[in-house]
Amino acid sequence: MASTPSSSITLSRSQFRTWRAFGGFCGALAVITAAALAWFFSIARSALPEIDVTLAVRGLSAPVSVTRDSHGVPTIEAATLDDLFFAQGYVTAQDRLFQMDLMRRAAAGELSEVVGDVALRHDRQQRILGIRAEAEKGLQAATPENRQQFGDYARGVNAYLESHRDRLPLEFRILRYSPRPWTIQDSLTIGYQMVETLSTSPSAALTREKILAKLGPELTADLYVNTSWRDHPPTAPAPIWEGSPPLKPVATSSRAGTRSSAVKWPNIKAASLLEPWLAPFFPTDPLPLGSNNWVVSGTHTVTGKPLLSNDMHLGHQMPNLWYQAHLHAGDFDVAGVTLPGYPYVIVGHNRRVAWGFTNLTATLEDVYVENFDEHGQYLTPEGWKQPEVRREIIHVKGKPDVAVDVAVTRHGPIVTELSPGETRKIALRWTLYDGTRIPFFHVDQVQNWQEFRRAFSELDAPGQNVVYADVDGNIGYQTTGKVPLRASGDGSLPVDGSNSAHEWIGSIPFDQLPNVLNPASGIIGTANGRITPDGYPHSVSVQWEAPWRTDRIYRVLGSGKKFSAQDMLSLETDVYSELDAFVADKLVYAADHAQNVSPPVRKAADILRQWNGQMNAASAAPTIVSKARVELKRMLLETKLGADPQAEQADKSSLSWESYHWMMETVWLENVLTHRPARWLPPNYASYDDLLATALSEAVKKAPADLDSWKWGPEDSVTIQNPVLGKIPILRRWTGPGEQPQSGSGYTVKAAGRTYGPSERFTADLSNLDASTLNLVTGESGNFLSPYYMDQWQAWYTGYTFTLPFSSSAARDSATHRMILQPK
Repeated sequence: MASTPSSSITLSRSQFRTWRAFGGFCGALAVITAAALAWFFSIARSALPEIDVTLAVRGLSAPVSVTRDSHGVPTIEAATLDDLFFAQGYVTAQDRLFQMDLMRRAAAGELSEVVGDVALRHDRQQRILGIRAEAEKGLQAATPENRQQFGDYARGVNAYLESHRDRLPLEFRILRYSPRPWTIQDSLTIGYQMVETLSTSPSAALTREKILAKLGPELTADLYVNTSWRDHPPTAPAPIWEGSPPLKPVATSSRAGTRSSAVKWPNIKAASLLEPWLAPFFPTDPLPLGSNNWVVSGTHTVTGKPLLSNDMHLGHQMPNLWYQAHLHAGDFDVAGVTLPGYPYVIVGHNRRVAWGFTNLTATLEDVYVENFDEHGQYLTPEGWKQPEVRREIIHVKGKPDVAVDVAVTRHGPIVTELSPGETRKIALRWTLYDGTRIPFFHVDQVQNWQEFRRAFSELDAPGQNVVYADVDGNIGYQTTGKVPLRASGDGSLPVDGSNSAHEWIGSIPFDQLPNVLNPASGIIGTANGRITPDGYPHSVSVQWEAPWRTDRIYRVLGSGKKFSAQDMLSLETDVYSELDAFVADKLVYAADHAQNVSPPVRKAADILRQWNGQMNAASAAPTIVSKARVELKRMLLETKLGADPQAEQADKSSLSWESYHWMMETVWLENVLTHRPARWLPPNYASYDDLLATALSEAVKKAPADLDSWKWGPEDSVTIQNPVLGKIPILRRWTGPGEQPQSGSGYTVKAAGRTYGPSERFTADLSNLDASTLNLVTGESGNFLSPYYMDQWQAWYTGYTFTLPFSSSAARDSATHRMILQPK
């Protein structure tokens, strides 16, 4: 017994020594971790721009004032245009330098140089398309005025870059590289990347060709519908409805606001950080992007002056794509959104005129099948010719360079490699290769409708729908872009490149593109849908967007209400889906009349019966109807195109029901469910009601036991994260919103999906430009420790906005920071 206490005491001492050592280790680790984090954050803080300071900058001719408001939005005031665009480059680089570098590398096909061969496929695509090569040509074709202004902008970027080489944004340090100086070609490359993003995919013609060969002309014509009774061409009279739906209030917060409110870096997987930048030019399905713009005359507003709204729906980035700025030098006075890396204001207003864009979705690319012989020559109407060969060298981090030889025919580069499964020599004809003029300096200065049309006659690509309003009360619309005139065909199918039967013979004259000034209705709106009226003599697009958003916009604006700027925001955030309400009605009727309906199907039908068509995050009905729509598409198509998507993936030349993607595919579905043609009813179904009830049954098989818990918000969530810092677990909660449930869908005015949505929300109030509103998705800054990194997120996410000060007095009153750039 005497030994027991002694043994107990000895064990306790041993434990004490162990715990003391462990505690010392943990303490040391905590100190090291704290020191590392402190160093890490000190590096990040060092990249924050100086915004309350006077700086001497080499390259200026006179002092420039840069005031920032409470959301970091700069007002840049200079004595000369040269100094203004220099300062625009400098200030944008302060907030967005890493994003600018990533954008120019993604556009030019130079990502592999900094992230390795994970980006090689993307870089090969960009080199084959020749985006950087076209920028080199664009520099030679640019006017002296444009070269001067782009050069000023580049000098401003480089002045900031060279003075901050030791204080670069954190992303550069993590990826272990330093950016090269900025050039005019870099800015042009970024502009051409936007043309690429907003171009329709040439893969649609290749898929359509296969479907036509399998189904024949009648069924193919059904599938590739390109008109709808819901279309609203801007130049056609606005429709009048009995009992038009009232404008609903914003479901969430609708409050309007003013702008007062030597280390081992983490091993980040490059593939995941590059996801937003690696979209293929030949995607298997159309990019789910869409935009809205509209303008109403003073007869429809509470002030008696026009209201103009624009929310461009694009892929999400962190930071967001656009950068707000107010540029002022003498009579040049314009505010709105700018494209980082590119001078001017792209969408916004000056002292007299406001404008906004949606993508035209014109058919600006043709696929030519070229006939090559064994000697590498291709056949032309003049005989066999040798293609030009453009050699591209791709630098790959940690590996040897990769050479890409691009054969270029009279129609354009051979792009067969970009269409998996294609074996023919495919040449791409694209309006981008014909050169693009740069109109935005003149756009930013327009004073009236005539100057507006003259300036936009030089917007060659991307083709856009542009709405117009001025302080005199005028409203208007203009189609823009070089739209090809073809000797035959419309670009919907691949054509033989060896003859002249399908050559481009010019472009639609600008004066013949649809336009209208002061329509009798006082309402103009576009949402990527058909803009050509019946009887229009030219083919503009073979693939308009489905008209659901356009139709909703016209129904709301035609309700007879007198609108305010707040009402415009309510419409921008509207989540009513006429498509899904239509399908829900069909599903409910079918379930009510079907035999042997299961309890879950009856429950689903009851949920849909009580639904109001709002795609709200907290509702289960949107999930049920959306899943059932997918099942309907599958059941209608699989017996005709194939039932096994895996077989299609294994053999790219084969088809399955998932091969069919078309921006108006929901119009095909509406037509089928409305007219119920026998040719589309699949075998083994006695009626369309039988088919619909089965689709609903198949959908709810994937649902949780409690159907009411199948909420739409997580199904259509939005995900936004910093491409580099968001991969670091400790930081990711501060480096982006991450994944959040959201309301809306691709068919609501608030067109929203997991990776895309409104990239800005803008309303110009022509009665008082200081009452105009604008907000981005997350914020002005790309530096994650900046207070302006995510300060606009809640406004975007919950549905409120901020005023955009414009007059000298408003800009002065809103200023919270002041920087003076003076000549060195």
